[in-house]
Amino acid sequence: MTIVVGEPDVAIDGDAELRHRVHRRLVVEGADDLAAPGEGALRRRLSELLRDEQPLLSAARFEALLDALTHEVAGLGPLEPLLADPTVTEVMVNGPGHAYVERRGRLEPIALGLDAAGIVHLVERVVAPLGLRLDRASPMVDARLPDGSRLHAVIPPLAVDGPCVTIRRFGARVVELDDFGLDGAAARFVQRSVRAGWNLLVAGATSAGKTTLLNALSRAIPHAERVITIEETAELRLAQPHVVRLEARPANAEGVGAVSVRDLVRAALRMRPDRLVVGEVRGGEALDMLQALNTGHDGSMSTIHANGTADALTRLETLVLMADSGLPLAAVRAQMASCIDAVVFVVRRPHGARRVEAIAEVDGRLAGGVRVLFERRDERLVPVARPTRAARRPEVSEPTDGRAMGPSC
Repeated sequence: MTIVVGEPDVAIDGDAELRHRVHRRLVVEGADDLAAPGEGALRRRLSELLRDEQPLLSAARFEALLDALTHEVAGLGPLEPLLADPTVTEVMVNGPGHAYVERRGRLEPIALGLDAAGIVHLVERVVAPLGLRLDRASPMVDARLPDGSRLHAVIPPLAVDGPCVTIRRFGARVVELDDFGLDGAAARFVQRSVRAGWNLLVAGATSAGKTTLLNALSRAIPHAERVITIEETAELRLAQPHVVRLEARPANAEGVGAVSVRDLVRAALRMRPDRLVVGEVRGGEALDMLQALNTGHDGSMSTIHANGTADALTRLETLVLMADSGLPLAAVRAQMASCIDAVVFVVRRPHGARRVEAIAEVDGRLAGGVRVLFERRDERLVPVARPTRAARRPEVSEPTDGRAMGPSC
């Protein structure tokens, strides 16, 4: 399973056989439950069995084998070292023998000694306790690891080249606005917009950093407010003390028990929120979110997949129409212009850095529905227009020093 770089193939095969014998003895003596209270007792027992099987192992090889055995029994095998690496933000297994990780926004190939059966076994270890399954009758599954990472797996016949697993990790490091190239007037503007109760939409492509940017923006929310987050998979890490986190639930192995993001948006309105933060709109919940924003939940935020600020509104229109509400397009656009105040567009550069490329105010009177307030020129976000919308929270007044372009009252 685990490939030890630099050792001959014979050693790899021998190590695999040795691990198999130790694991088999552990199962026979019923010691698998040692993993329940923690890895300490399990690791000690594995160490004893390994020494008993091969007493002449060198110290380095012994530790490597012991780590591999511990990961196989109590964790996710060769994926464990990757998930323990804070620089790895995504793990992609594209079938047997093909794996990549993302570090600092760049993809890197890695050696991962997993065959098709081993990949499926690791996924089953994650999804079985959640009441989910992965087999030919249910060849695709989404799940969450204990550390909050998001796992998605697809197996044949849907995955032609073998089982594919993608694990999206969410680092504990606090990411600041300047990590997205937001500084100076642009940073002051978005922070002021959040405090002023503007409803913001963060747009960008897959893996552009939308959720991370939403986390950074949320730190401007006053700590006295009650915030309810709604996500398909819990990714947000808000710093406020009064946060209620809701997470959608897929159907179980019998196909029942699903709770959608749309259900949670409706439920959140009964929970007295000051602000709603919807992790991402990608379906009919877009209509319910617009209804919520039009009923006084100022300062709410969400993310959406889009290729630009104007495209974000077009995509939101499409998602609202997917809700089969029967609303005419003109009514949908009027609601959007009324309740969405600004769109922040973020991209991932070829070298891996994430950057906010534009900030636009929503204006239904203009073609495209947006007025660009900040755009990136020569690697700087520069102001190109003044906002016309008023602050939704009257206590936030216009600055008098002229340094920041903020919502005016």
